[in-house]
Amino acid sequence: MSIYSTKQKWKFFLLFFGVIIALASLFYTNALVEDLKKEERKNVQLWADGMKRLGELDNDMGDVSILLEVVKKNETVPMMVVDEQDQILFVKNIDSLKQSDSTYLKTVLEDMKTQHPPIINHLTEDTHQYVYYKDSVLLYRLLIYPYVQLAIILIFIAIAYYAFNSTRKAEQNHVWLGMSKETAHQLGTPITSLMAWIELLKDEGKVEANLITEIEKDVNRLEMIAERFSKIGSEPKLSDTYISAQIQKTIDYIKLRVSDKVVFTDNLSSFSDYTVKINPPLFDWVIENLFKNAVDAMNGRGQIHVSLTDASQFMFIDISDSGKGVPKSQYKTVFTPGFTTKKRGWGLGLSLSKRIIEVYHGGKIFIKRSEIDKGTTFRIILNKF
Repeated sequence: MSIYSTKQKWKFFLLFFGVIIALASLFYTNALVEDLKKEERKNVQLWADGMKRLGELDNDMGDVSILLEVVKKNETVPMMVVDEQDQILFVKNIDSLKQSDSTYLKTVLEDMKTQHPPIINHLTEDTHQYVYYKDSVLLYRLLIYPYVQLAIILIFIAIAYYAFNSTRKAEQNHVWLGMSKETAHQLGTPITSLMAWIELLKDEGKVEANLITEIEKDVNRLEMIAERFSKIGSEPKLSDTYISAQIQKTIDYIKLRVSDKVVFTDNLSSFSDYTVKINPPLFDWVIENLFKNAVDAMNGRGQIHVSLTDASQFMFIDISDSGKGVPKSQYKTVFTPGFTTKKRGWGLGLSLSKRIIEVYHGGKIFIKRSEIDKGTTFRIILNKF
C-alpha cells in the first residue's frame, strides 16, 4: 500500500507542477501580448497623426520626408481609413490581391471594429476620418504560441508515457514469466520425491491408509500449483468445462480451510448443464483468490454468495461477500500489482487474476458494486463459445 501511495503522490505532484508551469507560461505570454497591443496602438496612432500632418504640409519638404518615414515604418499592422459613411479611403498591410474586392474589405473592416476602437482624425470641425486596425500576424502568433507549445509538450509527454508504460509492462511480463517458470521448476523436484515416498509408505504398510490419502491430496495440490505456474507465459488451452461443477469443486476445497463461520451460498445447481471455455487450473486459481480475499475482508466471519447468469454469448459469474467493502476510488486500483490493504501480502493476487481472465481467457473481471461495511461483488465475464 505504501509503494502505491508514494507512486500516486508523485503523479499528483508532477501533475500539479506541470499545471503551475502551464499557468505561468500563459500568464507571462498574455502579459507580453498586452504590452505588444499597447505598442501597436501607439504605432497606429503615430501613423494616423503622420497621415494627418502630410495632408497639412504641402510645401515643407523636410517635414514631409520625416513624416513619410513615420508612415512607411508600419509594415505589420493591418489598417483601414474610412470616412463618416464607412466608405473605405485607404488600406494598408492587407492582402494586395484582395484589395479590389469590396466584399472582402467590408468583412475585414467589420472584424477590425470588433477588435479595437478606432483612432479618430479630426480633419476639420465637421470632417472626420476613422482609422481601424487589427492585431498583427506577429501578435497573433505570440498569442497562440503558448497553446501550441503546451499541445506539443502534452503530445510528447503522452508518447513518452506510452513508451515508458509499454516498456515497464514488458519488464513486468518478463518478471512474471521468470518467477512462474522458476517456481514451477523448483516445485517439480520435491513433488516427484514426495510421490516416491508415498509409494514407499504404501508398500511398507506401516502408515494408516487415511493418512496416506490426505498426504496424497496435499501432494496433488502442490502438483496442481506447479502446473498453474508453468502455464503462466504460455498459451493456455481452453476447453468446454461445466462451469458450475468447476466452481463447486473450489468451494468444497476452500470450505475445509476456512472457519465454519463463513457461509457459502450459490445458485450453481440451476446451471449444471452449462459449459464455458476455460483453462480449469488457471480459472480455479482466480476463484480461489477471490474467495480468500472475501474471507479476509470479512475477518473470517460472514457470507459468500456465488451467482451465475446466462447472458447469451457470455456467462456472468458474480462473487459477493459481506465484508468491509472497497471505496469507489479503488475499484480499478485493486487490480494494480503491489496494491494491498493487508499488513502481510504482496498485492499480486487480484493482479494475477485479472491477467488470467483478460489475457488468457479473453474475458473481463471488475468490481461490480461495493458498499463500505456491507460488502463487495466481483464480476467475471467469460465467453461461452
